[in-house]
Amino acid sequence: MLQPVDAHVTALLGPTNTGKTHEAIQRMLARESGIIGLPLRLLAREVYDKIVGMRGPQSVALITGEERIQPPRPQYFVCTVEAMPLERGFDFVAIDEIQMCADPERGHIFTDRLLNARGRHETLFLGADTVRGRITELIPGTRVERRERFSDLTYSGARKISRLRPRTAVVAFSVDQVYAIAELLRRQRGGAAVVMGALSPRTRNAQVALYQNGEVDYLVATDAIGMGLNMDVDHVAFAGRSKFDGRQIRHLHPNELAQIAGRAGRYTSNGTFGVTADCDPLEQDVVEAIEQHRFAPIRRLEWRNSRLSYASVPALVASLEESPGESGLARAREAEDLTALRTLSEDREIMELTRHPDHVRQLWACCQIPDFRQTAPQDHASLISRIYRFLRTEEGCIPSTWFSEQLGRVDRTDGDIDTLSTRLAFIRTWTYVANRANWLEDAAEWQERTRRTEDRLGDALHAALTQRFVDRRSSDLIRRLKGKERLLAEVNDKDEVSAEGHFLGRLDGFRFTIDETASSEELKTLRSASMAALASEFAKRADKLYLSPDTEIDLTEQGGLMWGTYAIGKLEKGDTILTPRVRVFVDDIAGTEVAEKVERRLTHWIGRRVQSQFEPLIAMRDDEAITGLGKGVAFQMVEALGIIPRRQIADDIRQLAQEDRALLRKHSMRFGQHNIFMTPLLKPAPTRLRLVLWSLWKDLDEFPEAPPPGHVTVPGVEGAPDGFYEMAGYRLCGQRALRIDMLERLADLLRPMDAKAGFEAQPDMLSITGCTLEQFADIMQALGFKADRGERPKPPPAPRPTAEETPAEEAATPTDDTDQNAEPDTLAPPGSSEQPMATEDMVTASPEAGEDLPDQDAQDAATAGDDTAAPEEPEIEVFYTFTVQRRSDHGGQGRKHTSRSEQSHKSAKKAGKGKFKGGGAPKGKPGKGPQRRDKPMDPDSPFAVLQKLKKS
Repeated sequence: MLQPVDAHVTALLGPTNTGKTHEAIQRMLARESGIIGLPLRLLAREVYDKIVGMRGPQSVALITGEERIQPPRPQYFVCTVEAMPLERGFDFVAIDEIQMCADPERGHIFTDRLLNARGRHETLFLGADTVRGRITELIPGTRVERRERFSDLTYSGARKISRLRPRTAVVAFSVDQVYAIAELLRRQRGGAAVVMGALSPRTRNAQVALYQNGEVDYLVATDAIGMGLNMDVDHVAFAGRSKFDGRQIRHLHPNELAQIAGRAGRYTSNGTFGVTADCDPLEQDVVEAIEQHRFAPIRRLEWRNSRLSYASVPALVASLEESPGESGLARAREAEDLTALRTLSEDREIMELTRHPDHVRQLWACCQIPDFRQTAPQDHASLISRIYRFLRTEEGCIPSTWFSEQLGRVDRTDGDIDTLSTRLAFIRTWTYVANRANWLEDAAEWQERTRRTEDRLGDALHAALTQRFVDRRSSDLIRRLKGKERLLAEVNDKDEVSAEGHFLGRLDGFRFTIDETASSEELKTLRSASMAALASEFAKRADKLYLSPDTEIDLTEQGGLMWGTYAIGKLEKGDTILTPRVRVFVDDIAGTEVAEKVERRLTHWIGRRVQSQFEPLIAMRDDEAITGLGKGVAFQMVEALGIIPRRQIADDIRQLAQEDRALLRKHSMRFGQHNIFMTPLLKPAPTRLRLVLWSLWKDLDEFPEAPPPGHVTVPGVEGAPDGFYEMAGYRLCGQRALRIDMLERLADLLRPMDAKAGFEAQPDMLSITGCTLEQFADIMQALGFKADRGERPKPPPAPRPTAEETPAEEAATPTDDTDQNAEPDTLAPPGSSEQPMATEDMVTASPEAGEDLPDQDAQDAATAGDDTAAPEEPEIEVFYTFTVQRRSDHGGQGRKHTSRSEQSHKSAKKAGKGKFKGGGAPKGKPGKGPQRRDKPMDPDSPFAVLQKLKKS
């Protein structure tokens, strides 16, 4: 024991948060030299950093089992209690947490410092008031100074982990429980920092920084935080009350709970403590003891003889097993170092190497290597044996190659948390070895190398802990939202939204989709952050949409409204078929003002779109010159969006006056044999819009798509809703649908045909319909004609005309009806590149386009010498004869169908003016005759011309 020179011993006792450690530092710095012993390496590093900030790194040394920072002439030493170099003399000596004298594992070290460590001018013991009696009994004359807590500490009961308030430290007593709670807090509260005694100072400081900087609001720790680690904790929640003390699981005593709970509340800020998870509520007497800092005094201190005999290994063991000679001291239970020494004492080879007291002293130093790896005692003893053998060789040190190999095995930063923690435990062992004097050649280099390796592993472990237990996005956003900071959204070219560098989700027009990888617990945070960050972005987009040209907005065939690639709304059924309503796709977080602006813009757009696409229809509706029955027909056309099958309004059409017809024709209305329609509305754009408006009006769940533009005929659509073909501008004829304007042209060609005698399809008919002969026959049958199929030899090709016989230009004389062909056709004409042309299958089997016919003279010359040549088989062609259907053809049902050509023949005979021959027109000039006033003749009827002929 060091005998003090002018020693003055003081016990500075009291609960946590009384400023004891701070006062000890101030007293030490007031002396020429000093040393302070602390219970944890982490706490030692914290105090070292504080003193370095006050006096500079050249004045302070840090000595722990695994770390040594020692400038040439330091004034002050900061150490763990075990590593204090007491052989040197100091003016000031302080031991923190002196109540640790009663700890079953390490208590004998603290008791030794209590009994033997003295400063030349001042000795200070810091700790709880529970050790007051033992100190005054063992060290008579000790001055005791009582310190009261700066703030109140109160019990707040039990709370679920999900309901713990911010700035809470959750205390657990196993690594598995620490990880489980940290994971739960990550999912529910954005994350938590993790602090355990096994962490390196670098990892621990980085984790504490997460908490102290406010990146996370929760800390999950073991009871290591109870040993003076200073953090801004408002509440301490116990997730358990029992721990494994190295031999058994036991309940914590009230004073141990108070040591941990006392971390809540810093300086004058009050703190609270409670329980969480599966921990049972604290008993009332325990609560009162913690709140009032009243605990049972410590009865005995752990002691182990520090005056050891190194004469031999058995003598050393015997000295370690001595019992204390004073009351109040109890022999400590066997520690790891003594267990290792007993194991090695049974090794004959080791005993042969240990014949001198210096050898015994060296073996004992090896036995004191901490088992950071937490391996089996035999494994740890084996490592000690290996190191001791190296030290007993001729070189007297550990081989650099072997030591480098051990470091190489753990100098890797890949792997998960458990793997990194294991490597960190191993490197702590090698760091301890490197810091032993004379155990390695060039020890300073190995100390630096092990320190760098430990730092790398510590950083990797910190990163792994943070990645697993901290949702930086949620925690940072929560912190900024609580601080009322304004979040600004950034939207990249992929519509990915981020705020303050954190990915939030994707923006599709005015709808925001939260990150799909976010957990259910993160959604609330992301939603709140999105509302704050996207407010300005939504307003900016609404302004941009409002000022954008109409060409940037489009309508899908399902009634969707697109702004570029964004779906920003859809049409819904309105009050009239031409005035659909708009439902916008705008998230609630955008606000009502943005939604109203988008709705207003889209409503204006669809109104102008309908106005432009149905301009003839709307102009006809609003024409005040159209009155009476004409107004009724116009109204029906508006309701039908410009296309009505003639049979539906046949009576109204027959009763229309010529003046009304003329007014309606001015608005592009065409009176066809099969349909009444407005030619400009057959274009692709009005057709698509008409189908959407009609589908809305009919409340269809799925809107039928418009036929491809430019196609004269299209295959029939299975399951098409009633009215679809009319709205699409087609009429279903058998298996195919024919465009109605082409249907009217076909009617013009069929009108002069002799349907009673029968006729064949002409090339113009096939060209108009764009069909093969078989498809045309199907269409004709659907129109009420009978199609008789036949075969015949193909006639020989006509001789080619010479150049002199071929006219330079051929003129085409189209047929035209004064009513049906008055308007120019604005759609793709038959035979254009947009329609299928008639091929060899449409009429007969003929050579392909561009193929020359064989020369007849050449054929004759080739066969002139062959009298036995067989005559060639003639080619066969297929043809159809179309006749009007008789009553019997329809099974005797309905009135007899009569073709228009047959009706024309009968009318001509009655008038005595001849008959149609070969489909030609009757001769003679039409005259004016009396007409029925009650029912004027329909000029669009095929009988109109015949009636005129009849009366001429």
